Amino acid sequence: MKPLAIFGGTFDPIHLGHLCVAWEASELLDADVHLVPASVPPHRAPPIASAAQRVAILRAALQGQSRLALDTRELDRAGPSYTIDTLLELRAEQGERPLLLLLGADAFAHLATWHRWRELFDAAHIGVLSRPGAPAALPDELEREVAGRRVADASALRALPAGKVIALAVTPLEISATRIRELLAAGREPRYQLPTGVFDVPELLAPYRTPVM
Repeated sequence: MKPLAIFGGTFDPIHLGHLCVAWEASELLDADVHLVPASVPPHRAPPIASAAQRVAILRAALQGQSRLALDTRELDRAGPSYTIDTLLELRAEQGERPLLLLLGADAFAHLATWHRWRELFDAAHIGVLSRPGAPAALPDELEREVAGRRVADASALRALPAGKVIALAVTPLEISATRIRELLAAGREPRYQLPTGVFDVPELLAPYRTPVM
């Protein structure tokens, strides 16, 4: 069965770095990928743009393709956006379909700080997005949990609904949402860091621009 992967974040705003790794993961896994914007991220400051504004930017960014889709369930749910809650919702909906949580290597290295983190392996496989040839060192507690779960072939993920870990060598683009917000606030236009469709509707980026007095 074709896996369903989720890729979460504040997406404040979504940029080409996010889209590039999500697209490559979709190709490597032959999976559908849902981008899941967080409502109240537990590990970072609240987003600058509102939920509705971030969704509008995501919709513009995802036009014209079918591999990546928007999933707003965390915005529709009250309280902190805990990943385990999202995965359990998806498991209830998808039955035995293989689910896969996509995480950057740095985020994966801090997984043991997440809410109910061990349960993540019962709910989904985990795909670790990393530079080619650059495996991240893991804390001992996480390494013990991951030992025996690693697979090298994406086809192995189709045989089970959850529980495995796979490294996905993708092309990381050195693009920062923080830097994009700084550029927009300064009146500049980060044209080749954001999806082209975002610039077609100038008001989409208004939350990040400094108001003219």
